[in-house]
Amino acid sequence: MASSTVIAINVDREGVALAPPYSSKSQKKKLDRFYCQPIVSILKQKPMNGHDMRKVIHSVKVGVALVLVSLLYLLGPLYKRVGENAMWAIMTVVVIFEFFAGATLSKGLNRGIGTVLGGGLGCLGAAFEQAVGGVGKAIVVGIAVFIFGASATYTRQIPNIKKKYDYGALIFILTFNLVVVSGLRADQVLELARDRLATIVMGFAICIFISLLVFPIWAGDELHHSLISRFEDLARSLEGFSKEYFENDNHKEKKSSANFSSKCKSILHSKAKDESLVNFARWEPWHGKFGFSYPWGKYLKIGEDLRDLAIIILSFKGCHDQSSEILEESVKEACEGIIASLVWTIKELGESIKEMRKCRYEEMIVPKIKSIRIEISAIVNPFALGTYLENSDGLGFASFVHSLMKMVEKLEELAKEVEELGQLGGFHENS
Repeated sequence: MASSTVIAINVDREGVALAPPYSSKSQKKKLDRFYCQPIVSILKQKPMNGHDMRKVIHSVKVGVALVLVSLLYLLGPLYKRVGENAMWAIMTVVVIFEFFAGATLSKGLNRGIGTVLGGGLGCLGAAFEQAVGGVGKAIVVGIAVFIFGASATYTRQIPNIKKKYDYGALIFILTFNLVVVSGLRADQVLELARDRLATIVMGFAICIFISLLVFPIWAGDELHHSLISRFEDLARSLEGFSKEYFENDNHKEKKSSANFSSKCKSILHSKAKDESLVNFARWEPWHGKFGFSYPWGKYLKIGEDLRDLAIIILSFKGCHDQSSEILEESVKEACEGIIASLVWTIKELGESIKEMRKCRYEEMIVPKIKSIRIEISAIVNPFALGTYLENSDGLGFASFVHSLMKMVEKLEELAKEVEELGQLGGFHENS
């Protein structure tokens, strides 16, 4: 008969199982080691990078701001001045304190403008409804709420307004309706609006002070570095394509295209991020190397050109897969030289933005683009092209060359945009 082991489980009065008693010190050490394992694994994680550190800094700044506005409740003299309206200061900090300084400033100003306009018009509406009185009071409130609510909602759908002032329009609708529908006397409405606006300004001032002056996180810097990294990713993608498809060892198994295609795909999804950062950067004051009238809009056009280049690079793989090995060997050196020139041009444009120096467009970029076009023409002369197209695999090569031509044209457009950015942004001359 098989033996069985009985484990005693201690149960409290409510039937909840308690931890078993330790039979020895060694068993206690094993259990302690087991329970502490998750904590140890967290502590052994790799050190934080720059972005993670900024997340920690932002979290600490929000915590400090909340502590400061909480003093309106905690300190007696301050509470006597603002009373229950102190909650509006706390709500302001929670709502408008964003990761980037420009986003905080944008939201704060939108909230202030929306509150002032909504409260002011709401006070006028409340005074008018009190003057009408009786049944007409409800009619006036209904008409006012409909007109201003519908108008503000329609305004929010205009693209330019939606990008910059959507939050302000939302706060306007909320504030106007709260004041008009409250039904208080005009003097009480003015007093209520004044007190709430004062506490909102307090919360806004604390947010702006901490966001702009204590380890500020600028959207402009993030956009600038993000754009530079995309130039580097495109250059690495082209280099990866060249190494993968034009390497000398034909017997060696080719690497997966995920290395260079993943970078291109990440560039294709950068539009929404660019638009958001540009919107925040336009609200930011002068900081570092970026002045008040810095042309942030140019970053959107340059980002669009970079996405077009990423699409062309992704198309290279499909074109090249249709080419024969013989055709690949015959044009390998020429294609490697063309791609190397394209890589150099992309890196040069990225470096000019990174160092904020004017692009050497006439001296270096234009001659390099001309030489690339000459090299492409040399491998697609009428005699060679006719020979290639006799083989069905030559269609892949023809598509590849066509993509190269499109890339050169797009690269020339990109170079002009970078040159204009240097002129408008006040980049320094080449040393």
